[in-house]
Amino acid sequence: MELTIHWTFLPHTDPEASLAFYRDTLGFEVRNDVGYGGMRWLTVGPVGQPQTSIVLEPPTADPGLTEDERRTIAELMAKGSYARIVLATPDLDGTFEKLQASGAEVVQEPIEQAYGIRDCAFRDPAGNMIRINEAK
Repeated sequence: MELTIHWTFLPHTDPEASLAFYRDTLGFEVRNDVGYGGMRWLTVGPVGQPQTSIVLEPPTADPGLTEDERRTIAELMAKGSYARIVLATPDLDGTFEKLQASGAEVVQEPIEQAYGIRDCAFRDPAGNMIRINEAK
């Protein structure tokens, strides 16, 4: 069996801020921009990797959510503990410097982890954790 990651989903609270972060700061291409019912879904992905996409979605778009669940999601997002993604780059220091200079919220500067990966971490405009591993 051969599997690849096709889409993954991250919540957003401000589509314009998310678009600016993923497109302008990370350099991802916009693949789709869909509005429906006053909400907006953005699909972005790394240039040259058309098979892998991130869908930035309204976190409470599911009509089956209760108000308590919506409130819990909002609280977890505000803490930055609701969603995360791990990216990789061959130039961790250069990527870190570019993201830091853009004003992105730094969570962790580049460090060698005890489990053998060198990485850093940021938060996107919705509070999602963006970890970046150094690809070797």
